Amino acid sequence: MVGFVQELQRRTPLGWLQLNRHKSRLLVAVSGIAFADILMFMQLGFQSALFDSNTRLNRSILADIVLVSSQAKNTQNLSTFSRRRLFDASDIPGVKTSEPMYIGMVTWRNPQTLKRATVQAIGFNPEVPALDIPAANAQLDKIQLPNSFLFDRGARGEYKKVFESVDAGKEVTTEVDRKTITISGLFKFGASFAADGILLSSEENFLRLFPRQKASSVNVGLIYLQPGYNPTQVATAIKAHLPNDVKVLTRAEFVELEEGNLRRESPIAFIFGFGVAMGFLIGVIIVYQILSTDVNAHLKEYATFKAMGYRNRYLLGVIFEEAIILACIGFIPGYLIPLGLYQLAANATNLPIYMPVARAILVFGLTIIMCTISGVIATNKLQSADPADMF
Repeated sequence: MVGFVQELQRRTPLGWLQLNRHKSRLLVAVSGIAFADILMFMQLGFQSALFDSNTRLNRSILADIVLVSSQAKNTQNLSTFSRRRLFDASDIPGVKTSEPMYIGMVTWRNPQTLKRATVQAIGFNPEVPALDIPAANAQLDKIQLPNSFLFDRGARGEYKKVFESVDAGKEVTTEVDRKTITISGLFKFGASFAADGILLSSEENFLRLFPRQKASSVNVGLIYLQPGYNPTQVATAIKAHLPNDVKVLTRAEFVELEEGNLRRESPIAFIFGFGVAMGFLIGVIIVYQILSTDVNAHLKEYATFKAMGYRNRYLLGVIFEEAIILACIGFIPGYLIPLGLYQLAANATNLPIYMPVARAILVFGLTIIMCTISGVIATNKLQSADPADMF
């Protein structure tokens, strides 16, 4: 392999000279690769936004251990379990306190546009911060008032006037499922694929929105440990102590519960993954067409090289050189254009769409593989070319 690379470095760059000679063909190839890269970047970006936005709440939990119903699949589809399980869990050594959390989806009327929107309502004990949201935790005294809620400044939709009013110290009222609530404070969290934003309040205010849900029926149990105790070990002890109608999860397992469900059962996640595969396949086909055309156009020249004593290895190196050059040039616009598209999509949807370095490396690697596969396919005819048949 080292000798092959050294040979490529010593010889005339025929691959680049052939590509540069037909600039229109080069432009088509670069455009095709860039299109394939853009498609892969966008699908990976949307898939990552799906996982990040839908697991944001799970990652924000401050509790060391989380209890959910054994039937629970994700935070949008949480069954309830008896609040007694929290009292039972408190018997385990290391447990400092246990608190209930109530989560449900509600339809509310946008105070500014009066349009309906789906938001996620969360209720908990204001005396014990439940989420790692400093702006919300600084205003927990407000949600102790009847029908008082904190609203998500990062919600999807038009709320500029609402935010300005609340920032000015004015309370804003609106309707949630035919009940009037007051927005008394704001915090920054963000929308998800399932909800346009979230509402935070006390458990009493939450239960007023969901009169059919009893205080004894909990969606999430938050267990806080005393200093020095290992969450995994305490979680194992709680599992052995409680019946199997609840799942006992560490914070990492609570995040995995959500993300694993999305990967296994969400059709959206499958569609995004399928889109990445289609982008890769499109790139392979485009690059193959370009390289195959180039091989056919210079087949007699390649046969001449063979007749002069050049091995297939040298000629294959020319084709692979073209493939690598196309991959590198095509990746540049394929990387730069999604940066702007990510920003546009993030502004339009309020979803966490951004470009991490790991994704750029992944797509560049896929681009190299994509072009290499195309080169391998395109060289089949070259390897079988016989100088005697060409002349």
